[in-house]
Amino acid sequence: MALQVGVLQVGVAQAVAAAPAVMLAQPYRAGAFQPGLHWVSEKYDGVRGYWDGQRLLTRHGHPIRVPAWFTSGWPQRAMDGELWAGRGRFTAAASAVAAEVPDDAAWREMRFMVFDLPDEPADFDHRREAILPLVRTVGTPWIEAVVHGRVADEAELHRLMRRVVAVNGEGLVLHRGDALYQRNRSDALLKLKPQDDAEARVVGHLPGEGKYAGQVGALLVELPDGRRLRLGSGLKDADRRRPPPIGATVTYRYRGFHESGLPRFASFLRVRPD
Repeated sequence: MALQVGVLQVGVAQAVAAAPAVMLAQPYRAGAFQPGLHWVSEKYDGVRGYWDGQRLLTRHGHPIRVPAWFTSGWPQRAMDGELWAGRGRFTAAASAVAAEVPDDAAWREMRFMVFDLPDEPADFDHRREAILPLVRTVGTPWIEAVVHGRVADEAELHRLMRRVVAVNGEGLVLHRGDALYQRNRSDALLKLKPQDDAEARVVGHLPGEGKYAGQVGALLVELPDGRRLRLGSGLKDADRRRPPPIGATVTYRYRGFHESGLPRFASFLRVRPD
């Protein structure tokens, strides 16, 4: 199948739109793959973008400042996708999105990778078929339809994931062909990566010791269920000197869970840019 920090502030207009209700992926679990039902695509490591037919928004409703030419000719219908600058270039994508004044040169390197049509009243088998002709009507190279394909079994699925990761990709996405677009976190959309990740809100800065004295030793973060954990691993020196502010949302990686249900080997990855 052919498939193609510091604190970041998103460049947004003063008014914030209501956050679009988008479909969110669950982590993949062994045995979940069903041949002939799941479509598989590369997971693009960029910034989630939602085109509402008039404006390009972040997942949380912030209008993204883009050059006028970037969205010129886009259809007056919703498209869900990823603003992507290439494999291993998340920082470049996030920086372009964060700029108060759009940088033409930075946006020339960006692509809007369309993976769904939220307002299409059909299952994903049909929505997938509708994406490519819609993108072709725009006729510019910076908007692309995500390529979806089939794999034979779970072993092939994991081989494909390893090939994508070997070329600096993030992983895979599995989408049930019989599923409608669900505006919540859904088992109809799964993400498969070498390590799981999740998000948490920063609620405190814990002091460092030894060589980190006078800096932040760890972030105290709160999970969606209200429980808290420390994130010290993964913090760079710059993060310790200028940590994500209280209230910021960060992404962390982990490997499995303790008996308590808290993630094991949690490690700071980055500040979420939106």
